[in-house]
Amino acid sequence: MSTRTYNVLFLSTQNAARSIMAEAMLNAVGGRRFRAFSAGSHPAGKLNLFAVEQIRALDDTLAGLRSKSLDEFSAPDAPDMDFVITMCDLVAGEPCPNWPGQPATANWNFRNPAAVQGPVEQIRQEFFTVCREIKTRMEIFRNLPDEALDKMALQRKIARIAGVQL
Repeated sequence: MSTRTYNVLFLSTQNAARSIMAEAMLNAVGGRRFRAFSAGSHPAGKLNLFAVEQIRALDDTLAGLRSKSLDEFSAPDAPDMDFVITMCDLVAGEPCPNWPGQPATANWNFRNPAAVQGPVEQIRQEFFTVCREIKTRMEIFRNLPDEALDKMALQRKIARIAGVQL
């Protein structure tokens, strides 16, 4: 078993819902193997309350979670990322932030639950659904064997999880 800790950055546009939920989930289940972060290209500056509700429902911690800019992770003192996963809705034409450097990258194509308009229960249901979809992918990702964490092999595995051809 590897003793290395892999840094994972989840990117979305506003860093208020999808990437925040992913950060909380991976930090809750990743043990010493993974350390999760999240950021946005146009951060909202606050967490979406429906995302907070979903994180609490999973018994995951809100400690340290905040909406932040991806600029924080390109600063000289920022941690080096092993994996960068964008969480943009490509079907809806949502632009994905770019990340320079050599980490393994993938896009986990999730609908943006914050874009849903309608009654509160409809919005809450969309957040519930997207949160469970993220949780499913997160479980697959965190259970990859150590040998699969090779950057090129993992990039292909993450893309396959998301249904993307490389």
